[in-house]
Amino acid sequence: MTYNTFLFRNFFAKVIRHAEKVLDKIPFLSRNQRRMLPNLLIVDDEKNAQDALEQLLNTEYEVFLAKNFDDASKLLKVEKFDIVLTDLRMAGKDGLYVLEEALKRPYNPICIMMSAYGSVEVAVEAVKRGAYDFVTKPLDLERLELLMRNALANRKNKKKYRMGVVDQQNVSTSHVASTNFTPDMIIGNSRALLSALDEVRTVAPTLATVLLEGETGTGKELFANAIHYYSRRSDKPFVAVHCASLQKTLLESELFGHEKGAFTGADSRKIGFFEKANGGTIFFDEIGEIDLQTQVKLLRFLETKTFSRVGSTNIISVDVRTVCATNKDLYKMVADGQFRDDLFYRLNVITLHLPPLRDRIGDIPLLLDHYSDIFSKENTTEKVVFLPDAMKVLCDYKWPGNIRELRNFCESSAIFHAGMAISESDLDRKFFCKELKRSLNSFEH
Repeated sequence: MTYNTFLFRNFFAKVIRHAEKVLDKIPFLSRNQRRMLPNLLIVDDEKNAQDALEQLLNTEYEVFLAKNFDDASKLLKVEKFDIVLTDLRMAGKDGLYVLEEALKRPYNPICIMMSAYGSVEVAVEAVKRGAYDFVTKPLDLERLELLMRNALANRKNKKKYRMGVVDQQNVSTSHVASTNFTPDMIIGNSRALLSALDEVRTVAPTLATVLLEGETGTGKELFANAIHYYSRRSDKPFVAVHCASLQKTLLESELFGHEKGAFTGADSRKIGFFEKANGGTIFFDEIGEIDLQTQVKLLRFLETKTFSRVGSTNIISVDVRTVCATNKDLYKMVADGQFRDDLFYRLNVITLHLPPLRDRIGDIPLLLDHYSDIFSKENTTEKVVFLPDAMKVLCDYKWPGNIRELRNFCESSAIFHAGMAISESDLDRKFFCKELKRSLNSFEH
């Protein structure tokens, strides 16, 4: 017996045991009742895998089988499917072709890709192209069932959102920060900035998870707000979670909430960030700061869109779009065992790289004018003016702290040089140090 044969037999035995448990709990369905079940198309060129999944899922779905792209294409033209579950690796045209064909349908079925560990990168590409999610082989059967149920439930919730009948009971807006953002808050017209903004407008209307990469002070939270602003969720909450500022012992409670009495000091029920963001966007700033234990629970949430409050076993389902940001090298953290590789794949669906200020030299005069104007008004002082010799020095400076450093410089100038025309001689000596070492980690926030 080959190792692959052994794995399949083991998987098939699990399916049989799991299906028997399900059948014990579900009564026999009449033909009329079966017509009310969601339609599911399973595409896999392994007949044994088809049969196993059909036996597992036919109590909850009206199951249709296709062994290749051609069979799937014919069925997609004559039947309306709620879910398409397709293998990635198949003879002939693979699962990406099935995905493309399915998404042409006007009823827009939920597409889930099945992928072996060796092809996870391709499955991530499928999500970028419109797949709802992907599951890895060997399949976790309970997780697959839960993912499919939640996908259907989220689709129903979206219809309710459009009808304006979503129950917002117990959803606090104390951490919601979506209403103040406007596009003119992002200052500049350099090619690097405009390219990044074009990418934002492209990905914003999708459901894909977005990872923002950039140095400290490049405006990652502002770009996360922009993604929410241009998305279909712009009228729903935007919740920012600053991972580095939260105590690791309380991070789970902050994310998922807790019940009264869940731990010492839990005097009342607390609604977590995920519930507050329901229907909208949750933004994790400095995602690399989350400890490994919480990473496991975050991964589980991203896969199922469900969670339980601390101190409770009740399952809560929410519809949340996830945007993350980091200034760390997550690839290196994965290699060093500091960040889970499976979570990294979940977050790294679409990556946007935010340019440092040294690559946006043409934007520096605009930013200096913008922040000088803001801080002169805040401090009720006359606005500072930068003379040409000073402006040249400031444009040549590398700005290791990026926009945050420039903003702090403008605030200081508005206080100590109010109403002055600042020349080169008025600038701090750091602006003239050509060999200044860039140290992002030690930069004063």
